[in-house]
Amino acid sequence: MANSWKGPLIKIDDWRYKVPKSYRADMRVDGIVYCDERLLAHIKEEMALEQVCNVATLPGILKYSLAMPDIHWGYGFAIGGVAAFDVKEGVISPGGVGYDINCGVRLLKTNLTIKDLKPELLEQLVRSIFHNVPSGVGSTGKIRISQKEVMEVLEKGARWAYEKGFGTKRDLHFTEENGEMKGARPDLVSKRALERGTPQLGTLGAGNHFLEIQVIEEIYDEESAKVFGLEKGMITVMIHTGSRGLGYQICDDAIRNLRKAVQKYGIHLPDQQLACAPIESPEGREYYSVMVCAANYAWANRQCITHWVREAFSQVLKKPVEELGMDLIYDVAHNIAKFEEHVINGQKKLVCVHRKGATRAFPPNHPQIPEEYRKIGQPVIIPGDMGTNSYLLVGTQRAFEETFGSTCHGAGRVWSRERALRETKNRDIAQELRRKNIIVMAASKEVLREEVPDAYKDVDVVVDVCHNAGISKRVCKMRPLGVVKG
Repeated sequence: MANSWKGPLIKIDDWRYKVPKSYRADMRVDGIVYCDERLLAHIKEEMALEQVCNVATLPGILKYSLAMPDIHWGYGFAIGGVAAFDVKEGVISPGGVGYDINCGVRLLKTNLTIKDLKPELLEQLVRSIFHNVPSGVGSTGKIRISQKEVMEVLEKGARWAYEKGFGTKRDLHFTEENGEMKGARPDLVSKRALERGTPQLGTLGAGNHFLEIQVIEEIYDEESAKVFGLEKGMITVMIHTGSRGLGYQICDDAIRNLRKAVQKYGIHLPDQQLACAPIESPEGREYYSVMVCAANYAWANRQCITHWVREAFSQVLKKPVEELGMDLIYDVAHNIAKFEEHVINGQKKLVCVHRKGATRAFPPNHPQIPEEYRKIGQPVIIPGDMGTNSYLLVGTQRAFEETFGSTCHGAGRVWSRERALRETKNRDIAQELRRKNIIVMAASKEVLREEVPDAYKDVDVVVDVCHNAGISKRVCKMRPLGVVKG
């Protein structure tokens, strides 16, 4: 392939490879890639590794430019990219967060087992969720609010949803940042972003976003599973979506603003998609403040959807929500920049960590983990895609030391959406999944073809690498039973 990786890649061990900073004169740090022989061919097929090197050139980058095993080509940073920056000397970049700010995932348990869900009941549940939660490109929600109220959502996040009757206080406790990141400045969000966000609160969207009814097929870590209250055969629900058109517009606006900042501050970039500004500059602070707004919107969005999923279960199973045990295990962000304390050269230091298509994986006893989980580590939720497994893992001390407390976020694409449509031209994906006893409902047949499991790496292998590299530890595996796609 003409644009495949031709640069050096030095094997560190079975789970890590290094692109040395000597590869390019402008690299300030090495690139470190978490992968194994099974994933290497896919990773070399495109130029995502060059993006890892591009990130390594940014001012104030600390230790190394990281890539998780689900790495693939993205805007600016590769998806699956992680980098931390010195607060005084470093930069903040929208390309290191992504367009779908706080695209993330949450996992709900139930007290149902696989025996409780006969096929006809499962079909009813999938149908009920499909009708209860608006999905698809440009979908609008059931929540009617003014632009003034949207600004309240941007500040309060999931707490806004809870105060309006969507979910429980317990949900906030088991959400990263309690679903409400501090530092939001709704007054800095553009009119166009507010216009896009007003009708879309409580919607799933399209692309790789989904709602999934799953069964726990395998428990790897009995102790951690017990802490979460999870058992083999138990039914779980996974919700995967983000900040919708509002987050996209905030990112788009910020990239335009920061392209000017690059010139103003004399920052040399190997790729203009890495538009950035010094973290402590007015432009850098503004981007962070509006990014927080989008992150809060995404948490409110997932909170509203959670409420409707519970309602769907209650309606179909004819039981009060309280009797179904539909507690939130955790909610994690996949696309975000955060200020965190990490050890750099033996000293604790406040740094700005960019995670783009990566999950925070804090270790046991970290103060930012809910107290109930502290002895086992932060929950890490890794979604598959339609016909593939999903996983619950926990963060580790090794991740905290090696990857700024980060791990993978999913399988990672190997086909573009255009290629997926070409490759699946005469296939009926819904029927293929039904033959595997997976019921799927989608806003369009095209989205099923774009998101076909063939378009992704093997999530089992990606999780295997993270587990064996010690940057997260497997707790259990979930198999899909019913899927609602945007």
